[in-house]
Amino acid sequence: MGMKCVQCNTDNNLRDRTTNSGRCKNCNHPFLFDPATITDKKLAFTDPFFQKAIADISSQNILFFTPKQFLYLIDKRLKNRTSSNLWKWILEYLGQSFVIVIFGGMFISSIFSDNAGFLIVWTVFNIIWIGRFFANSKSTDQSARNRRINATNLQTLGIIILVTGISGSLILNYFPGYIAASALGLFSYWLGISQKNHQQITGEIFLVNQAQSDEWLQRWQTVNGTLEKLLPAPRQEALPASIDPEVSAYSFDRAIICDNDEIAQFLIANNVHFENNCAILSISGYPQSIFDTVIEMLRRNADLKVYALHDANPAGVSLVHQLRTSPNWFTNQAVTIFDLGISPRQILETRDMFVQQSQTMAQSARQLPNAVRQGLTAEELAWLDAGNFVELESFTPQRLLRVVNYGLAQSGDPQGNQGLILVDDNVGYGGGYVFVSDSFG
Repeated sequence: MGMKCVQCNTDNNLRDRTTNSGRCKNCNHPFLFDPATITDKKLAFTDPFFQKAIADISSQNILFFTPKQFLYLIDKRLKNRTSSNLWKWILEYLGQSFVIVIFGGMFISSIFSDNAGFLIVWTVFNIIWIGRFFANSKSTDQSARNRRINATNLQTLGIIILVTGISGSLILNYFPGYIAASALGLFSYWLGISQKNHQQITGEIFLVNQAQSDEWLQRWQTVNGTLEKLLPAPRQEALPASIDPEVSAYSFDRAIICDNDEIAQFLIANNVHFENNCAILSISGYPQSIFDTVIEMLRRNADLKVYALHDANPAGVSLVHQLRTSPNWFTNQAVTIFDLGISPRQILETRDMFVQQSQTMAQSARQLPNAVRQGLTAEELAWLDAGNFVELESFTPQRLLRVVNYGLAQSGDPQGNQGLILVDDNVGYGGGYVFVSDSFG
């Protein structure tokens, strides 16, 4: 297998790499990820594959990204490599069907002296194919995209079974074959529809873990240089930063409050605060060095607009309520709040999101304040109570920044925008107004 060097673009085959002790035959640059040396082929990839993932997530070294955002990207790309090509599996199915059914049917019919042997082999053959696609359509090892593809394959297989099975039965005037083809074909098609409807309540697990992804990034930087756009873990500064009194005398018209430090750091690193003239804080008090000063500045503005950006999990859906009721934030203040985070409703209506499941999240969901639970639909509560959750870091930097910038831009006149919906004040958020985005991304 050939692999190009990321340093000089020279193609090196396996013999070249082996002869040169894992280095390029032209420039002697080491190869870090050689598929030939990887035991688990699901995790086998090349240096150019890894290099492209870094270039894509940073938009060619323009945008900062978090380690977890990279984990989600590399995990998704490794999973999507295994997605089945439609025409490839159809040709494989037809070829196997021709060989197995004819020869297997002839063998069984010769033993039992019954032409039903062909039908038995054909039925078992199709049940195996249906089982294969069904297992993949509900596998937590598969990405949401792959599960949906396998659900579609079940529908396609159902149509093929109906067309070929019924046609063959009519030509041969074999009524049992007609019944079997109709039953199997319709069952496969129905199963595909059912699996599509269950995609967003099926949890997904990582093919790669965070420690593995971090180790790969460290190895890459050791050989190929520091990744300037890779963000470190957020640091809390114990000592307050010095802010010019003239600056602190002013206030911000807008503030983005995130439910975790990593997202707040991500937005600040990508200059969202400068481009939109807004403060960016996390609910836990990041950045600690200027947090108290910025809160005081925000509270002085009677026209302040607050944007809650959060994960789709119990803590996330509680963020607006916390901002409204916590004395550390905006209790007893008539502040307009825009909910720009991910809601369970959006997950249930959207394809291809990385939905995880956790018993810890399920316990937290059942302990949500009544005021928060009353603002959610029965479907959303069921989704949360099952332990489902989606993280903001599962979205690429480009997509997440687009969502934030769009929400900020459209919030000038929320009543005239279909993407932002006024939430009834009776749901328990407190005074003022709350708007939520009707779609995410």
